[in-house]
Amino acid sequence: MPTSETTSPDKPEQRSGQQPQQSGDSRPPWRVEGARQPSDTGTGRRPPHRRPSLWGLLALLLVLDWFLVLAYQPSTVTRVTVPYSYFVSQVDHSNVASITAQGSNIQGTLHHSITYPAQNGTTTPYFKTERPAFADDHLLTALLNEGAVVNAKPTTSSSGLWLTLLGGVLPTLLLVGFWLWIIQRYRGQGGGASGMFGLGQSKAHKYEASQQRTTFADVAGIDEAKDELEEVVDFLKHPDRYHRLGAEIPHGVLLSGEPGTGKTLLARAVAGEANVPFYSISASEFVEMIVGVGASRVRDLFEQAKADAPSIIFIDELDAIGRSRSSGQTSGSNDEREQTLNQILTEMDGFTGNEGVIVLGATNRPEVLDSALLRPGRFDRRITVQAPDQDGRLKILQVHTRKVPLKDPSDLEALAASTPGMVGADLKNVVNEAALNAARRGEQSVSREDFSNALELVTIGAARRIVLSQEERRRTAYHESGHALLGMLQPGADPVRKISIIPRGQALGVTYQSPSADRYGYGESYLRGRLIGMLGGRAAEILIYGETTTGPENDLEQATSIARQMVGRWGMSEEVGAVSAYPRSGGDNYMPAAELSQHTLELIDEEVKRILSECAEEAKRQLSEHREQLDHLARTLLERETLDEADAYAVAGISEPDSAPEPAVTH
Repeated sequence: MPTSETTSPDKPEQRSGQQPQQSGDSRPPWRVEGARQPSDTGTGRRPPHRRPSLWGLLALLLVLDWFLVLAYQPSTVTRVTVPYSYFVSQVDHSNVASITAQGSNIQGTLHHSITYPAQNGTTTPYFKTERPAFADDHLLTALLNEGAVVNAKPTTSSSGLWLTLLGGVLPTLLLVGFWLWIIQRYRGQGGGASGMFGLGQSKAHKYEASQQRTTFADVAGIDEAKDELEEVVDFLKHPDRYHRLGAEIPHGVLLSGEPGTGKTLLARAVAGEANVPFYSISASEFVEMIVGVGASRVRDLFEQAKADAPSIIFIDELDAIGRSRSSGQTSGSNDEREQTLNQILTEMDGFTGNEGVIVLGATNRPEVLDSALLRPGRFDRRITVQAPDQDGRLKILQVHTRKVPLKDPSDLEALAASTPGMVGADLKNVVNEAALNAARRGEQSVSREDFSNALELVTIGAARRIVLSQEERRRTAYHESGHALLGMLQPGADPVRKISIIPRGQALGVTYQSPSADRYGYGESYLRGRLIGMLGGRAAEILIYGETTTGPENDLEQATSIARQMVGRWGMSEEVGAVSAYPRSGGDNYMPAAELSQHTLELIDEEVKRILSECAEEAKRQLSEHREQLDHLARTLLERETLDEADAYAVAGISEPDSAPEPAVTH
């Protein structure tokens, strides 16, 4: 559908920018706890089973091994290594008290300590040396004659063998045994609730209702969705009322809608109103590289939820694992995503059932979900969360400005009227940017000017500090004046809210238009008026300079898109007729139907070109007839750079539209 703003190219030399879409939602402060938490024994909930720490046990065994090694280590004294010749000289001087030989190694004690110059002046009676294999002396006889004590040890001993075993073999055995235990445990559990290293444990966050819980009072602008969820809340509060009549609450509720419409916020509000445990997880967190982990996490999540029943499971971005299995994107029955999906299907409506557990799912693309997920008994109820209307936007702004001091509360009404198509996340962003702008200026409250600047920042981008030549500024002024003047002249066109030649984002200038009231249907005359206004910048350049530039690039892209949909989707061409050549298949991309003939495609192209040519000629004709107003508007823009709605209409000499926005009433 056409946008509510006249924009120009997205290159540095372009004249205006287009309004991006923001996404996200408000997440209030909840008290987050782990997926497994100790419960009050008085509630009847199952206490978590504590297993001994495997790493602690392994560390204990290693410490025990270290102490055993120390226990078998013989006590030693500090000995100085001396040459064998030095040892022989001490024997000759009868200074050797005793020796202990083990192979060629000799350790001994002297009668009198001697200072060893080669050992940094060390003085000690203890020494050690090595006997050369080629030595041929009568050392033993000499020692015995001097009365020295001679001892000998075998080259290998039992204590040495034990020391080798404890210090080298035992750690290896412990490591091998550890891995064997892990493998046996994983096989025995089949990758179940615990799995190897806890891979099969659910990663869901558990939110317990507290004094700061989210309620329906925090949700505004999407009353239809709230009304449908009230029944779910009432069941969780008063289940006997429904069971008495044999009624069953839906097993699952699917929330679908554009990003930022408040799907996650709605889910949290349901949990807050019902005052039950709320398990939140993103669908992508189920899937891992190891096959079977996703299914294990699903089982673990539902086990926890059933233990805390009644409870709610919220799966965000459900399309990450819930895509149709007939799309040909899987790799067979062992595909991890498919196994995870199968487990979810079983848990939601299998033999075991999920009594007391309600599953909320959220997705931006419900058309790609598997049909088994959407059948009755699983996601029985589907709720579409739409973008809010003007009254809804006002309520959302009032929620987000509870803690924001306003200079004039009526500014919210004007802001709600000038933001068609925006969702809750967009409006929250505008309010935050307005508050930041007021804080930077040192103000004590937020004014309409702050909201206007914030809206420009969010939709167009921040102002750029670039220096344009006088000729470039003049060309930009005529370009934007062409857009604005035609927007004022076209009957039923969206009112011009602001004109600016201050570079913002990727645009050198912008003409901002928005409807006075929300539109849900578009007539052919309105769409042609939009096309004429979009082509006004190009027509003004040709009228003043005799040629066009690269500035209208984005204008041409938007105009061509609207004209092609007029011909191929909405049947607004007599030559083509009532033919749906571009069926909607999800998203904003429209591809021609495969069964169309080449002749029909060529005819569509010709009709698109004809419509655009007629609108371009009409734009040039009207600007030629109102050349004086065009020049005056451009000169004023060069002087003041920015014109708001009242000033723009006054400069052009055109009365403001009668369809000014009525103040919205809060019920």
